[in-house]
Amino acid sequence: MEALFAVMPIYITALQNQRSILHNCKAVNATPTRQKNLSFSAPGIAGINQRIIINKSPLQSYSNASCHWDNIYFKLSVYVTWWSPFQRNFKEKYSFNCSVNAPWRTKMALINPDQRGSVEQLWLQFFSDPLQWWDNRLGKRNPQHPDFKHKCNKQVLWVHSWSTPLWVRAKLATVTTSVVTKSGQETATEQLWHQFFSDPSQWWDHRFEKINARYPDFKHKKTQEALWIDGISTPKWVYPDLGALTPGRVQESLFSWNVRIAKSVKDERYKTSLDYFRHMQREGVLPDSFSFIWAIKACTGLRCLQEGRLIHANVIESGSEGDSFVGSSLIDMYVKCESIDDAWEVFNRLPTHHVVSWNAMILGFVKSRNCKNALELFHKMGCEKVELDGVTFVGVLNACAGMLALEEGRCIHAQISEKGWESDIFVGNALIDMYSKCGSIEEAWRAFSIMPTHDLVSWNTMIMAFTNGEQWEKALELLQQMKREQVVPDKLTFILILKACSVLMVLKEARRVHAQVSQCHCESDVFIGSCLVGMYAKCGSIEDAYRIFNDMTTLDVVSWNTMIMGYVKLGQGEKALVLFDQMQRESTLPDTTTFLGILNACSSILAVEEGRHIHAQMIRSGFKYDVCVGNCLVNMYAKCGSIEDACRVFNDMPTHNTVSWNCMIHGYEKFGQSEEALLAFRLMQREQMVPDPITFVGVLSACASTASFEEGRSIHGQIVQSGLQSDIVLGNCLINMYAKCGSVEYARRAFNSMQTRNLISWTTMLGGYALHGLGKEALRLFEQMHQELCWMDATTYICLLSACSHSGLVDEGSYYIESVNGVYGITASTEFYSCVVDLFGRAGLLDEAEHMIRKMSCEPTFSVWMALLGACRIHNNVEMGERVARQVINCYPENASGYVSISNIYAAAGMWDCSPKLQQMRMERHLH
Repeated sequence: MEALFAVMPIYITALQNQRSILHNCKAVNATPTRQKNLSFSAPGIAGINQRIIINKSPLQSYSNASCHWDNIYFKLSVYVTWWSPFQRNFKEKYSFNCSVNAPWRTKMALINPDQRGSVEQLWLQFFSDPLQWWDNRLGKRNPQHPDFKHKCNKQVLWVHSWSTPLWVRAKLATVTTSVVTKSGQETATEQLWHQFFSDPSQWWDHRFEKINARYPDFKHKKTQEALWIDGISTPKWVYPDLGALTPGRVQESLFSWNVRIAKSVKDERYKTSLDYFRHMQREGVLPDSFSFIWAIKACTGLRCLQEGRLIHANVIESGSEGDSFVGSSLIDMYVKCESIDDAWEVFNRLPTHHVVSWNAMILGFVKSRNCKNALELFHKMGCEKVELDGVTFVGVLNACAGMLALEEGRCIHAQISEKGWESDIFVGNALIDMYSKCGSIEEAWRAFSIMPTHDLVSWNTMIMAFTNGEQWEKALELLQQMKREQVVPDKLTFILILKACSVLMVLKEARRVHAQVSQCHCESDVFIGSCLVGMYAKCGSIEDAYRIFNDMTTLDVVSWNTMIMGYVKLGQGEKALVLFDQMQRESTLPDTTTFLGILNACSSILAVEEGRHIHAQMIRSGFKYDVCVGNCLVNMYAKCGSIEDACRVFNDMPTHNTVSWNCMIHGYEKFGQSEEALLAFRLMQREQMVPDPITFVGVLSACASTASFEEGRSIHGQIVQSGLQSDIVLGNCLINMYAKCGSVEYARRAFNSMQTRNLISWTTMLGGYALHGLGKEALRLFEQMHQELCWMDATTYICLLSACSHSGLVDEGSYYIESVNGVYGITASTEFYSCVVDLFGRAGLLDEAEHMIRKMSCEPTFSVWMALLGACRIHNNVEMGERVARQVINCYPENASGYVSISNIYAAAGMWDCSPKLQQMRMERHLH
């Protein structure tokens, strides 16, 4: 018997030039024939359902076909993949000679009458009782899925199948708008709807939380009977009645409430989720463990300890406290609400401990900085043979990092390797962090190197390890490695790298990093911009710093502070003051750092009036400055010479620290009030303040100025008691103090007791010998210095020549004068020439002294001429004195010292008639 193979809906897309058609076909049946003639007809082409008739052997069907055509007569190549209950995933290629019949109309197939009859019987069965069938028309995702499926025997029906009788679609149109009746009686569905509206409180409402369209809209609490609003048997009168139903009369199920609470928490609407939880309780729905877990997470997100304790009470009442997951959520909530004692109590009351609860408690101890308890809990886990996971190791490694317990961290690292967690990226990052914080940068690098993969956190953690270990070059190398591996840095990466560039002060590398920042589009970030400004300022390129600052779209107080500090660091206090005024004009409120920077700017340029204005502004604005700002005010007034204002601010400060006293001591000492500096030191000790090296530097300088030998010895004893005797700066100050107090012996003892010496130590000791005219000792010390040090500076030579001058060692001094350039490579300064002139002048070698002045490579200064003029007065050389005095008066006519010196020369030589003339000349020039 010859019959058609199938009649299938297909979708056609006609491409304009290529004339290709893609057919998506669905097969249903086949008949026993080998005829391969195909007749194709349709009412249209593009995007319209068509029918295709193909003859093929029995029980073979297909679902997809593709074909190509030429003109109106074409050859159809069909690639067939079909599915049937008897044979699956069968694929074959068929070629047909095709023709298009006009007019376009469908040729219906000759269907097997037996098969047509069975399908029609199924449809009659469906219309007899539609409630026994699932309606999948709206919810099905695949067109191959059936439209209706019997609830018991699983029989299926398709509305648009080739075997569906023509009367079915018209009948379905009436069924969807009216309820099917039996002998004029109500259907079971209508009876259920009447039951629903009689008492809606007995039904669960699932309309808003339905996950699947097949899930019922309403479900009876006891009988579990279900109703669908869009069901085909739903009566027409249901819809207006549902609209008139009072809200809240239908009670939502526990599942619906849990879905709603969980969704709110996931969307970070914590307050809304707690409102749902309380509403659920008021509706009489008892929460389960799932409800409690999400409600507790909402309290955690809000950091609401009081609400969390109320929910904990509900947990206890419901008997859910023994649930490990509820307990872990409670522990996490109490930890994040900073109530570690409550978390520990919950942990101890759990009947059984899951690894989740152990991890929550360990992480809680770490967060509250009880790292020791976290380690003890970890060891207890090992004793109870709890299976450790990655979260456990991350928590305990953070505990080791917090305690700086390197050895404990190494033991845990061994356990990690043994259990195979070393390749876990989170555990690897925790290992890097632990080793870096414990100071073992090499082991951190080893842990980083053995990781199979790295994420951005791994790179940032390793870069942070290098920066914390002050290995700035390696941090920069790691950034280049990131670039080679095509890892895109983030803001944290650039912040760390910019800090490294700032410390190293490598301007070229800084500009390269800046280019990467621009490529990653991070330059617009205000914090990154501030870091760039600070980096360029520390690298000495204040122009680049200001350009970045000026290009920033938004400026916060940190940006202004960074730019102000950059100007202060480079000694451009005036520009810092201008920027501070601009900051105020743009209505940016200054903070503590701003005032610290601007007060330092006033100190650097000795702008006491501007400092007073800023101080007054702080008082008017009610700015409550802390001890740091107070110290800065004291320092500013002291450096500017306003000791009275410094004392006033110091006395008004509620509290003082060591820096406060240091500012006062150094302020007194700088302006010659050494006695007041020593008094301030005694008051500082009376307040039981611990002095630091800066304190001792100030008081030792005060002792040197007042020649307070006993006071200096007492302070020396305090330095030894404080364990600061090895400080090289304090050692140099002790040498200077003892030398100026007249005790060269104690100065030499202090010098010999120094463990390490620098050039200042040797120079200070030479100056002590020079001060006391001990030229021989100075020469021996200079030779010793020449053997131990391979270099010296001009100051060292000046001290040596001064010692020779005061001791009359002209030959030795002349030797070192001649070797100053050739042997030691030191460029002679004007101070050096003054000392040479003084050496020759004291020895009476005035011609040599004048000759030395004449051959100076630079212009002689006032001090050089005055040294020679003083020597002329000592040796009564009137002729040279007049010549030198005339030179001094011509070069420095406004200075009276030249007139006084030549007048003294005339007086010493008995030339009294010349002295009044000089006095008259000085009076005429208004010199006093």
